[in-house]
Amino acid sequence: MKTLSIIKTLAIVVFSLTTSISIYAQETPQLNDAEIANVAVVANQIDIDYAKLAIGTSKDAAVREFANTMINDHQAIIDLAVELVTKLGVNPKDNHVSKSLINQADETTKKLKSAKGKAFDEAYINNEVAYHKAVIDAVNTLLIPQSQNSELKALLKTAVPILETHYHHAKMAQSKILKK
Repeated sequence: MKTLSIIKTLAIVVFSLTTSISIYAQETPQLNDAEIANVAVVANQIDIDYAKLAIGTSKDAAVREFANTMINDHQAIIDLAVELVTKLGVNPKDNHVSKSLINQADETTKKLKSAKGKAFDEAYINNEVAYHKAVIDAVNTLLIPQSQNSELKALLKTAVPILETHYHHAKMAQSKILKK
């Protein structure tokens, strides 16, 4: 039973990571600042949504604490992005990347919702590791290089250490959860 749970969890992680990376592997999309702003907000909102699901589903205090941190930190990044685009008069614009992220998140959410108990905790934290890795890579290789506005570029650069901290925190939580 435990082996089946681990296999399901790993399948979710592999799916999430593969689909996240595939957006960028096929052809590097060209984004303007309005599209970049939208991708940044969407990526942060997705992780908030995952965290809310974790809070409502998990009984594990460490998972719930991690999820609360994700909500607070990602909401702070969204708030900064909204403040910046308002100041700049930029209206975030849907694009292929943001739509792809939403579609992938919908699939991941369905898979997370089908898991219960420890299997959910494993699936959630494994997804957090994979998701943060993919987002960090996207910010560094796609969003920052294509940003034209210096303030938007600076905001994205500010977000990277936060995302890296989340990634390392998720890796630590992952090792603890998988040992239980």
